[in-house]
Amino acid sequence: MNSLKDTLNLPKTDFPMRAGLVKREPERIQHWKKIDLYGRMQESNAASEEEFLLHDGPPFTNGDVHIGTALNKILKDTIVRFQSMKGRRSPYIPGWDCHGLPIEHKVARQMKDEGRELTPVEMRKACEEFSKSFIEKQRGQFERLGVQADWEHEYRTMNPNYEAAILRTFAEFVANDLVYRSKKPVYWSIPCQTALAEAEIEYQEHTSPSIYVAFPLGEAESVVIWTTTPWTLPANLAVAVHPRLRYAKVVSGGHAYWIAETRVEEVAEKCALTDYSIEETIDGAEFAGREARHPFIDRPSPIIAAEYVTATTGTGCVHTAPGHGIDDYVSGLQNGLEIYCPLDDNGCYVDDGRVPADLVGLSVLEKKGKSPANSAVLEILKEKGVLLAKEPYVHSYPHCWRSKTPVVFRAMDQWFVSLDKGGLRERALEAIGSVKWEPTWGENRIRGAVESRPDWCISRQRTWGVPIPAFFNEDGEAFIDPAVIRGLADKVESEGCSLWFQHSASELLEGIDLPEGWSPEALRPGTDTLDVWIDSGCSHRAVLKQRDMSWPADLYIEGSDQHRGWFQSSLWTGMIADGQPPYKKILTHGFVVGQDGRKISKSDGKPQTADSFVQEFGADIVRLWISSEDYRNDIPVSGEILKNVSQTYRNVRNTLRFQIGNLYDFDPKTNTVADEDLDPLDQWALARLAELIETVDDAYECFAFHRVYQEISRFCAQTLSASYHDILKDRLYTLAPNDARRRSSQTVLFRICDSLCRILNPILSFTADESYAYLHDGQEYGGKPVQLAGWPEAPSAFLHSAAAVDVDKILRWKAENVNDALEEKRKQKEIASSLDAKVKISGDAGSDEFKLLESYREWLPEFFIVSAVELEAGEGSLTVEASHADGVRCPRTWRWVPSLVQTDEWGEVSERCAEALRKTKQTA
Repeated sequence: MNSLKDTLNLPKTDFPMRAGLVKREPERIQHWKKIDLYGRMQESNAASEEEFLLHDGPPFTNGDVHIGTALNKILKDTIVRFQSMKGRRSPYIPGWDCHGLPIEHKVARQMKDEGRELTPVEMRKACEEFSKSFIEKQRGQFERLGVQADWEHEYRTMNPNYEAAILRTFAEFVANDLVYRSKKPVYWSIPCQTALAEAEIEYQEHTSPSIYVAFPLGEAESVVIWTTTPWTLPANLAVAVHPRLRYAKVVSGGHAYWIAETRVEEVAEKCALTDYSIEETIDGAEFAGREARHPFIDRPSPIIAAEYVTATTGTGCVHTAPGHGIDDYVSGLQNGLEIYCPLDDNGCYVDDGRVPADLVGLSVLEKKGKSPANSAVLEILKEKGVLLAKEPYVHSYPHCWRSKTPVVFRAMDQWFVSLDKGGLRERALEAIGSVKWEPTWGENRIRGAVESRPDWCISRQRTWGVPIPAFFNEDGEAFIDPAVIRGLADKVESEGCSLWFQHSASELLEGIDLPEGWSPEALRPGTDTLDVWIDSGCSHRAVLKQRDMSWPADLYIEGSDQHRGWFQSSLWTGMIADGQPPYKKILTHGFVVGQDGRKISKSDGKPQTADSFVQEFGADIVRLWISSEDYRNDIPVSGEILKNVSQTYRNVRNTLRFQIGNLYDFDPKTNTVADEDLDPLDQWALARLAELIETVDDAYECFAFHRVYQEISRFCAQTLSASYHDILKDRLYTLAPNDARRRSSQTVLFRICDSLCRILNPILSFTADESYAYLHDGQEYGGKPVQLAGWPEAPSAFLHSAAAVDVDKILRWKAENVNDALEEKRKQKEIASSLDAKVKISGDAGSDEFKLLESYREWLPEFFIVSAVELEAGEGSLTVEASHADGVRCPRTWRWVPSLVQTDEWGEVSERCAEALRKTKQTA
């Protein structure tokens, strides 16, 4: 006698039991390349009237793809995949940020280690090769994540046509009379020997020496200043006071000290001014005009009035060095002071005849918390008897983003863009309001950054970049002209920017007309390069406009640090050159952090590259992790977190496996059941599918991928696995293959699986494509990829189906009433599985609940997954009683039935099974 198990319609499929993502995903990537998936995505929507253009912010090409960069790229790929499936033209041109300090810094260090010195042209060539090598590496790592993009037409900021676009944009800056050269304090990185822009500054907690110094005002009288940068004292030219603050003359030990009145008590304590008395008070406006002396250099340090002075800390009397601070610089200009900065590019004091000999050559750079210059200045102050107090002071201080060292404010000749001329700042602020910001706080963040930003220092003392197209005559007078810049841009477009470093001014300007009074023979090319934020900030012009793509872009999406970076530089270039922002919407994501909330860095020894996670878990798990988090906040990652996400992935994959496995004998062309003939349970499942599709569609449109994750996870785990699939097993496995109920459920399983593959595709791109191929073609690589299948249509008609509404009420009633009764019997070991039970429901036969259950009496055992359900009219609310089922158990279905019948081939089975076996044999 044959085994009854052989008569069951058990799932059959080649769909892999285990995911094996790490091994299988690269094979699917090669398949996508072979069929030109990205090209077919564009071709499929070429005639669409709808377009969605996401413009890619270029990652820097100086290392492997960080997990944070992977987050950004996967979010972009998720968006583009969804928009394309919705039938919108969605070209995605990836880009690379190639110029700049980090690359030159690495190459220079490598050359130094090799004992080589390079000419500017050689340095540029070495940097170019360095950048190219990482472009190749990063491209492969992005592709490994499943990112679909136009890799054949990617943009690079170092390409000649892109460099030409930068220069043409810069010509608009000059044409609008916004570019000027001035000696003013800028952020200066000593290790990198270049000026820095605001976006290249990181604020870190820093401990500085806080000192109180007496500046002599005459015999036995001083004004007390407070500073946390002792090294700037050799450049002191004044002491600033607030015109409306009251200042007190504090007498202690026969000496008088001038201090802001509200600061007397605290300063006296710190400076050990014992038994002091206040002899008189005056307003700062009256105090200004007196002349103090420098504490250790023979020159005056006049008292000047300044609005920026406060009395919240310090003494209310501010040491002023116009060459070392923006406020100091402004006060210097207002009071006719020299913009004096006695430092060289290495941050060392120069021998200019004014700096004390003991300080010449000392560096102001701090190493291990100490600065040679600070220490030497403190010694001089002690010797002079003017150091009243010293203590450590912890505060937020600007650091170089590359060297991670504290920056210095150093006055030197630099190129700037005026952000207020012609109402530019006001227009930019107004334009910010026309952009949609997600999250909404992004608008306030960029508005604050734009409002407070000083004029843009755009010159860098580096070689690897786009040169500032300025020339200088023998007197050092600068020549810069928009028409000349455009002429140079034409040459750069064919030869690249390295020509600037290879030719004389006469050679560069050959064929370009100069304004009257300027001769090429009398000029030399400048050596500064442009701030690389201009490079990336020009991408909308160098890519979108230059390639006749839609402008402005529908969306920019980057990390929250880009309100000071790419979002802002793009805003300025758009406003200056085109009169409006280059984007309609800005979407901001947080940073990837460890489970402890700290930023992931190399120093903690933990994985930080995308590859380190992909090689362990697979790209789909990384993609699913990203979708699981509300990326508007910082996103935690760890091996443990990804393991938890892997469990969700297995649930989703097992859901697909169950569906595909139970469709092995289903041909949608011949076995599909019409909508009007679907049984109630299957109508209910389609109603739930309709809700899912509509909810998920809205979430994708809002870029709320964590909601997509939650909805799909809940649908697979609860609606399907714990409910619909569990109920279906009996009919799928035990009914005859062509039984109407079985074909009804297979019809719906096919529709659900097809829809799941499509809505999962933007996130679980590898698994969704593989599942779709098995579903439609029965093999790993099918005909049409799921990406080209389009977005599923929600079967919304079933939301209003009476049968679907009824079944929903019954299943909810089951969850609230029946399940507990069954669980209690299971705990009492009266039953093992729910099929061992029968359920008796008693109560008011006239109630809506009883009438509903009565109308579905024949379906209830299947819905409740029990062997029998009895309905008994009674009184009051419905009650549920569970007990062991009567009769004998069918060895094929495990249902308890009144009796078994004999079959010739299979022995004793239930009457229902005997009928199913007979029909199966007839159709075999």
